[in-house]
Amino acid sequence: MQENTGKRSVAEIGRYFDGEVERFSDLGRGQASIKDARLMMDLLAETASALVPGARSILDIGCGAGNQTLNLLRVFPPADCTLLDISSAMLERARERVGRAAAGRITSVESDLRTASLPRESFDVIVAAAVLHHLRDDGDWSRAFEKIHSLLKPGGVLLVSDLIRHENPKVEALFKVRYEAFLREALGDAEAERIMRSVAESDTPSPLEYQFALLRKVGFREVGLLHKNLVFGAYYAVKQTASRN
Repeated sequence: MQENTGKRSVAEIGRYFDGEVERFSDLGRGQASIKDARLMMDLLAETASALVPGARSILDIGCGAGNQTLNLLRVFPPADCTLLDISSAMLERARERVGRAAAGRITSVESDLRTASLPRESFDVIVAAAVLHHLRDDGDWSRAFEKIHSLLKPGGVLLVSDLIRHENPKVEALFKVRYEAFLREALGDAEAERIMRSVAESDTPSPLEYQFALLRKVGFREVGLLHKNLVFGAYYAVKQTASRN
C-alpha cells in the first residue's frame, strides 16, 4: 500500500480497528457514525438479490464484525462466505457471528485485499463497505478495482457503500460541516470529534464519478448509484458475462 504523508499505515489502521469491534457489531442499525447505514445495507442486499438471484458465494472485503455478510445471508441463506479483514479482532467477531447464521462454508482471511491470496472468478457477490476509502493514490485504486474484477465470476456484482469525497472543494467543505453536525447530534461532541480526527488521520476517499469511471475502465459493464447522503454513497457494479461463441 502506498501511504500519503500524515496518514495511518495499514498496520496502524488494523490496530485502530482492533479496538472498534463493538461499534461495528450493531446489525439492527448498522454503524452509527454512517448516515443511512441501515438503509444502505438493505439496498445492497436487495440489489444483489435482484441482479444475481441464487448467488452461492460471497466475499466481504473489510468485513469488520460481519454486518454486511449477515445482511446478505438474509437473501442468500445457503451461500458460502469469505471474510477478509486486516484486523484480527474484527475477523474473530465476524466469524463467530456469521458462523451462527450461515448454512454454507465460512472462510476467514486476515489480510489486505491487495495482497490477499484469493481464487480468481470465484465469487457471485463481493461487498466492500466502509473500506475503500483507505486506498491512497490512483495506482492503489486501479489495482484494487482490477483485483475485485478478477475475483468476480462473469455476471457477478460488486456492492459498495462508503465514505466519499466531492470534487468541488467548496461542496466538499460544506458536506464535511454537515457530516460533523450529524455526528454531534447522533453521538455527542466527544465521539464526533474522535471520529472526525480518525477520518483526518486514516481516510482518503475519492469522488463517485472517479470510482465509476475507473470501474468501467477495468472492465465492469454496468455501474449504478443506489444512494447518496452527505459524505456517504452506495452503488453497484456488474461484471461482463462470458461471451458465447
